[in-house]
Formats: sequence, C-alpha cells, structure tokens
Amino acid sequence: MIQIRFEKPEDIAFIRSVNEQAFDSLAEAKLVDKLRLTCSEYLSLVADDNGSIVGHIMFTPVLVTGVKQKTQGMGLAPMAVLPSRQRQGTGTMLVKYSLQILREKKCPFVIVLGHPDYYPRFGFQPAFRFNIRSQWEGIPDKAFMVLFMDDNAMKNVSGVATFREEFNDPL
Repeated sequence: MIQIRFEKPEDIAFIRSVNEQAFDSLAEAKLVDKLRLTCSEYLSLVADDNGSIVGHIMFTPVLVTGVKQKTQGMGLAPMAVLPSRQRQGTGTMLVKYSLQILREKKCPFVIVLGHPDYYPRFGFQPAFRFNIRSQWEGIPDKAFMVLFMDDNAMKNVSGVATFREEFNDPL
C-alpha cells in the first residue's frame, strides 16, 4: 500500500536513488540535494510503499514577473518514480496529493516544464495561453504549463516565470 508523505531526513539517500534511476542521470538528484540545502520554502514528498521509497516530487518557488506585478507560486521539478513502478499510478498520487497541499497553503499557481500528454490531466495548461513565458529560450510552448489554483490572485498576472537560480547551475 503506497502512502504519500513528507520526506524525512532518513529518506534522502533513497530519494537520490529514485531520481538517479528515473532520469538515468545524476543531474536531477544533484539538483534536489542542492535545493534542499539552499531553499527553505521547498515542498518534498515521497511515495512510500511499506518502507520503500518508490517515488518523489519536489516544488520550489517560482516568480512570475510582469510589467506591473510580481507573483510567487511554485514550480514542480523534479518528479521521479522508479522505472519498475512507473505507469502504476504512483506519479498521479504524488501530483494530486502535493497539489492539494499547495491549495491548502493558498499557492496561487504551479508551473511545470513537463510532458504535454501527462500534466493536463491535473488541470495544467500551456502557460503561453496566459501570456506567461519561460525564462529559458527554446522551451516548447506545449511543454511549459501552468495550473492556476487561485483565479483571483492570478487576474492579470503575466510575464516571465523564473525558477530558482539552482536550476541554471550546471550540475
């Protein structure tokens, strides 16, 4: 039985392993480790299957800066599920549970750079439809998505979405 819960210090090595295996790279695992050390406002959850960590999701602050306003929300990155546990609903559980936490915390929006066939099921839409652009050049419009969780807070919000500086650092 999978339980979605907040990460604990004893989970860190397992979270690292999940990210390494899911992405077949060290970059995302290093990013998570760095964000954990440098960002006090992150949200990090794990999918725990009877004591085994099989998935992980992390959110950190994102700022949308327009001509007249700055609005802070969260960015979903990364999300990882062990390859042997993918396509079994673990990622869906992680996303749904974490978005509910962010709604309760009155987070106005979540940005994700992700698979355009996966994230719309949670309400994500291409950010360009709301005149929100990525800080990075060349990002496909359909992969850069936003989920408004507070429509009133997001009225007339547009501009460039900027992730934390750690996302720009070579790992």
